[in-house]
Amino acid sequence: MRILLAEDDRLLGAGIRAGLGQAGFVVDWAEDGDSADAALAAQSYDAVVLDLGLPKRDGMAVLRRLRSASNTVPVLILTARDAIADRVGGLDAGADDYLVKPFDLAELQARLRALLRRARGGADPMLRLGRLAIDPAARQATLDQNPVELSAREFAVLERLAANAGRVLSKAQIEDGLYGWGEEIESNAVEVYVHHLRRKLFPEVIRTVRGVGYTIPAAF
Repeated sequence: MRILLAEDDRLLGAGIRAGLGQAGFVVDWAEDGDSADAALAAQSYDAVVLDLGLPKRDGMAVLRRLRSASNTVPVLILTARDAIADRVGGLDAGADDYLVKPFDLAELQARLRALLRRARGGADPMLRLGRLAIDPAARQATLDQNPVELSAREFAVLERLAANAGRVLSKAQIEDGLYGWGEEIESNAVEVYVHHLRRKLFPEVIRTVRGVGYTIPAAF
């Protein structure tokens, strides 16, 4: 899942990006409000982690602009502003969650997973599709209750398709969940990961829609 992190503290931002990366998130990091604004206009994200005290354009201005554009991406405000009025103002401006610094990285990861569950309309922390179960927190997939060994990128492809079960995702949409800024995109990477997943799970788990992309059926 691809996340935009808007945070001007370089030490904190680097730590958050590394911690979320270890949890399987792809993180693009903007260090000021204008950069965050531009990123949100140019790229689709699964969630946003937004500091309020950003230079050039503060986080509230970024949030209001985002919502005025009818962008419904889940937003978690991460800030040192802990007054009730600040929390109420952020939530009323369109944020979905609010976490005060200092914070525990594990809690941030859990809150992001909860936001993503709500965004896809589910309450179950597991993604369940017939014989297949996917645990985003543990980064583990099971088939017929047996663990399946997957690489980080294989799991990311499977999770992205499963979270959009019944929809066809283009190759570009899948790549968006695999690569952040500055990472080189291999031309046939998605095809390779899909091939590995079919071999490790079963051939029908991912279907090719010729000329369009890939899908996992909502029921199989």
